[in-house]
Amino acid sequence: MKIAIASGKGGTGKTFVATNIFYALLKNNHSVVLVDCDAEAPDSIGFFRTKIENSFDVVQKVPVIDLNSCTYCSKCKDYCNYNAIFILPPIKFIQVIEELCHGCGACSVACTFGAIKEKPVSLGKVNTYILNGKNQLIEACMNIGVMSPVQIIKAAIKEINYKYDIAVLDSPPGTSCPFIHTTAAADFVILVTEPTPFGLSDLKQSVETLKEMNKKFGVIINRAGLGNNDVYKYIKYENIPLLLEIPFDKEIAALYSAGIIVSEYYSEIRKNFYEMTKKIMEQYGNCGD
Repeated sequence: MKIAIASGKGGTGKTFVATNIFYALLKNNHSVVLVDCDAEAPDSIGFFRTKIENSFDVVQKVPVIDLNSCTYCSKCKDYCNYNAIFILPPIKFIQVIEELCHGCGACSVACTFGAIKEKPVSLGKVNTYILNGKNQLIEACMNIGVMSPVQIIKAAIKEINYKYDIAVLDSPPGTSCPFIHTTAAADFVILVTEPTPFGLSDLKQSVETLKEMNKKFGVIINRAGLGNNDVYKYIKYENIPLLLEIPFDKEIAALYSAGIIVSEYYSEIRKNFYEMTKKIMEQYGNCGD
């Protein structure tokens, strides 16, 4: 079973929740893998003592235009949905903007003059770490300057070893393509929010997106006791399960900021994370997509 931890904005506590669920499952002898899908800023690895097991480049093919064969007909530009080809036919100028290319190959199909070849370009890496000799952490890490982490995220999720009972996916923030491709792979999504106007606004966007995707989900309210009650009213009105509340606590924040798993020091928090995840596994473990 794959559980994605997501939110509509950064800083709500996704990684906090993902790493503590992972730790709670480990302590209760579950076979579990943690996948850090936040390829722009992966940080889950910093909470564990691990040893790197494997690393590989994620590449995509981008077009290379043979100027001697190009007729400057503009078909390649017309076929490109990402505006990755710039062309000025009157002065016979054409250029591929590699940063915008998604490697879809449409331009190669469009060109009937054999003027387009392809070359591999590295987008980033997928790193696999081993913990305690058996459990894994998988990290998606995109290169600086890459426009989209989607291919790296998909490659990281593909690396999940299915000998494990459960995979915890630490999703990128927001509701754009990286969020969608991470949660699309999940059997259940935990949305992490905070009881503030910003938290509520971004939660609504996440909820609407997951409804369109027909995904099962519930909500964790982090920093409970901060802000107001509007988030509680919203999830009650929408009939969204409230999975857990994490108190607004200075000591929790201090431990987390020091790179310490809070569940290691607070047995009650560890128990709450485990009981919540166990219920999700029991209720949604065989639901599929």
